[in-house]
Amino acid sequence: MYKLLIQPLLFCFDPEKVHRFTFVLIKFISKIPLIPNLIKSIYVVNDKRLERNLFGLTFKNPVGLAAGFDKDAKLFNELSNFGFGFIEIGTLTPKPQSGNPKKRLIRLKLDSAIINRMGFNNAGVLEAVKRLKQNKNVLIGGNIGKNKTTPNQDAVEDYKICFEALFNYVDYFVVNVSSPNTPNLRALQDKEPLTNLLKDLQIENSKHQKPKPILLKIAPDLSNEQLLDIIDIIKDTKINGVIATNTTISREGLQSENKNETGGLSGKPLAKRSTEVIRFLSEKSNKAFPIIGVGGIHSVKDALEKLDSGADLIQLYTGFIYEGPKLVKDINTALLTKLE
Repeated sequence: MYKLLIQPLLFCFDPEKVHRFTFVLIKFISKIPLIPNLIKSIYVVNDKRLERNLFGLTFKNPVGLAAGFDKDAKLFNELSNFGFGFIEIGTLTPKPQSGNPKKRLIRLKLDSAIINRMGFNNAGVLEAVKRLKQNKNVLIGGNIGKNKTTPNQDAVEDYKICFEALFNYVDYFVVNVSSPNTPNLRALQDKEPLTNLLKDLQIENSKHQKPKPILLKIAPDLSNEQLLDIIDIIKDTKINGVIATNTTISREGLQSENKNETGGLSGKPLAKRSTEVIRFLSEKSNKAFPIIGVGGIHSVKDALEKLDSGADLIQLYTGFIYEGPKLVKDINTALLTKLE
C-alpha cells in the first residue's frame, strides 16, 4: 500500500515540507485511542531471538532509525511503534541553528536516493532534552555535533555541552564529524584532532558513575589508510564502536538530472561503498568493536549484506522513506527465518 499509493502521493511535493507534514500526521493519529496499538500489531516483531546485546545495552531488534530523521526528538515514541529496535536523534548542536538555505533536500527518484545539505538544522540540545523527558522506554541514541559558527579549534566544547545536556536522557552517544554539510567539519576526522576530541569526551564520560557508550560516525569517502587510522583511534581512545557510514560526496553512477546538487548523498547508490567500509573495519580490526551499518538499505537483501559483512546493528533512513515501514518488519522477519 505504501509504495503503490502513499509514496507516489508524498513524492509529488517538496520533500522537506512532506517531512514536516508526515510528522504532524503521525503525531495526530497516534493520539487517537487504539491507533498506536494497531500500528504496533502491524509492524512490530516481538521475539527474544532478535535481541542484540552490545556495549551494555539490550536492543529489542537490530534495526534502528538513523539520525537526521527525528533531529529534534519530536517523534521518537511514535516512530518506535513502526518496529524499530532503537531510534537515533540529532544531530544536535548546543545552540539552535536554522541550517543551510532552502532548497536543501532533493530526491533523486531514478537512483532511489536523496541529496541533503540541511546543515545541522535543529532547535538546540536543550529543546530536545525537554521532549526526551517524555521517553516511553525507547532506546535512544544521541547524535551530537558542533554549531556552524564554532571554529574547529573550539569544537570540543560544543560536543561537551551536548554530551552533558543529553547524558541522563540517551542510552548511547554518536560523535558526528562526518557530515559534508557543515564547513570544515570533516577535517575533525583527521587523526590528531579526532583523537583529542574523543579523549576529551571520554574524560567527561568518566566523571559519571555509569559512563555511556560513545560511537563515532564516519564518512564513506575515507581512504583505506584513513580507515586504518580510525581503527587505531578507537583502540587508543577506547570508545565503544563505529557507525558506518554517513552520506557521501561521490556522485558516481547516478542517472538523475539533479545528481550534481551539492550535499551528502544517501540511498541505494551508497549501499556498496558503506558495506565495503563495514567489511574493511570488521576484518582489519579482527572485529574488535561493534559496528552499526547504515547506507543504502532498501531491501532485506541489503540488510543481510550489511550484517554478513560485519555490522552488529543496522539503521535505515532513505530506505525507510522510499520503501515504507514494512521494510523494518520484513528485515526482522527474515532474520528470524534464518534462525529456523
